[in-house]
Amino acid sequence: MKLHERIDGRLREFIEAQPMFFVATAPTGPGGHVNVSPKGMGGTFVVLGEHRVAYLDYHGSGAETTAHLDENGRITIMFCAFQGPPNIVRLHGHGRAVPITTPEYADLLRLFPSPPDTHGVRSVIDIAVDRVSDSCGYSVPLMAYEGDRDLLIRSHDRRSDADLTEYRRVKNAVSIDGRPIFAEG
Repeated sequence: MKLHERIDGRLREFIEAQPMFFVATAPTGPGGHVNVSPKGMGGTFVVLGEHRVAYLDYHGSGAETTAHLDENGRITIMFCAFQGPPNIVRLHGHGRAVPITTPEYADLLRLFPSPPDTHGVRSVIDIAVDRVSDSCGYSVPLMAYEGDRDLLIRSHDRRSDADLTEYRRVKNAVSIDGRPIFAEG
């Protein structure tokens, strides 16, 4: 394992080339559930600086990341090389969810140079990175990337803005541990 002072050069190129990443968060204390979520779709992740990254958080079946970030801010992003030389990169930091209902959301959305359809986005996850590391990845399998799935985008295309507000209120109102998230929409 190697620690890096910042996200730059080949490390930044590696991160930006990955079609998939994993997000990990956890509640404070011994109770509750640790959350690990796979993320993807080209244009949904950006490196904003040597110690800052962000990704688009689409409506989904849960909102554990938002709940954990609201509680303690801790987050880890992990990238794995499924093609080419083996590598695993982890970005540890503190993040915040910036919901579409806030004025800051539009400013952050402009920082994504080529996002896919953003209609289904519920927030931007903005992360201040305080630890950057990579490790061997020798046991990560080699897999071929065939392309992004469009199912999430298509499922949100069928919903109006009012439908998405209701979705957040009903399906994302509380985390699996009962923490309020999007109860107000």
